[in-house]
Amino acid sequence: PPASQNNEQGSTLRDLLTTTAGKLRLGSTDAGIAFAPVYSTGTASGKSGRTMPNILDDIIASVVENKIPPNRAPKINVKSEINDEPKDDKKCIQDDCSKRYSDIQYSWICDKHVLWLRDHKNSNNWKLFKECWKQGRPVLVSGMHKKMNFSLWKAESISLDFGNQQADILNCKDSIISNTNVKEFWDGFEDVSKRQKVKNGETALLKLKDWPSGEDFKAMMPARYEDLLKSLPLPEYCSPEGKLNLASHLPGFFVRPDLGPRLCSAYGVAATKDHDIGTTNLHIEVSDIVNILVYVGIAKGNGVLSKSGVLKKLEEEDLDDLLRKRLKDSSELPGALWHIYAGQDADKIREFLQKIAKEQGLEVLPEHDPIRDQSWYVNKKLRQRLFEEYGVKTCTVIQFLGDAIILPAGALHQV
Repeated sequence: PPASQNNEQGSTLRDLLTTTAGKLRLGSTDAGIAFAPVYSTGTASGKSGRTMPNILDDIIASVVENKIPPNRAPKINVKSEINDEPKDDKKCIQDDCSKRYSDIQYSWICDKHVLWLRDHKNSNNWKLFKECWKQGRPVLVSGMHKKMNFSLWKAESISLDFGNQQADILNCKDSIISNTNVKEFWDGFEDVSKRQKVKNGETALLKLKDWPSGEDFKAMMPARYEDLLKSLPLPEYCSPEGKLNLASHLPGFFVRPDLGPRLCSAYGVAATKDHDIGTTNLHIEVSDIVNILVYVGIAKGNGVLSKSGVLKKLEEEDLDDLLRKRLKDSSELPGALWHIYAGQDADKIREFLQKIAKEQGLEVLPEHDPIRDQSWYVNKKLRQRLFEEYGVKTCTVIQFLGDAIILPAGALHQV
């Protein structure tokens, strides 16, 4: 800006933050930092100086705790929320947590990439979760079904209450979507003989596509909506009213993504001949997500793998020792297989999938994005090639009944 202007006014966001930093004061409340007033500079009237606050002022004003006069001498004394917090977050995560969080039952899985919180009732879970979350790591919380009204989530209960509803049903193998009565989907959920057949006589792998979702979920299933909300893990972060849930504190004029909740229901691959397909292809969510496995149906009928057959299939995966141990626990019920990748590997994975598409003779258009289009389920053979050729390792997680998987925005995953 011109020299005649107050030299505290910044012309870039970086200048703005650095020149304002001296006027900030840490508050004692959960709200954290209180912001000094921000103004735009302009010379529309031919005179330099402060003008009416711009839109950034309006945004900041809605979350201001205290305003510090601009002429106050810069004085700042930032103390860590945890006085003995180490400088090296990774060292804390991997080495020191057993000392600092001895009251929390937890383990590390997937080569210490995923935090597993084993006691969903522990009110201090959020403290360790915070350490892990700021590094962008996925988190697993087990036992959530113990807080829920299990009868509400049975397939037969949902079919009985909402069987007459119409919804989009996706054939996961050929991506054909049809609008049909949901009773047809639920009738075949655990009885393979009642499932649709495709042209060659194979059983169709169907998915009820995000039904219901968002406000429809709350309006259509109020009892289930309330049951879900009271059972969310880490309510400080996951609850719509959570004090650490950013979305719950945004001003109303922000455009938000669809924050759900939504019900994702699908048949398992145990009754299909092709076990190299998934019910959710590789993709990225634009917001953080928490996915709770509220019900696992046991399919019966010709061609279905037995429970021991399903366990054998899962054991062929590249699993962490703790997950293998859970598989052998008769009290645990496995329901979904997840493959998760860090957000920073997205470009490598995108390049790899375009390479595979060319090898298979598929047309790769310039605007084609295999991740955005959700056009790939990366099977075991491709996962091995991805690691060998690009150094990208797959994080494999088995989701058991009652498990909540919490993923940061930007993490790639398939199910």
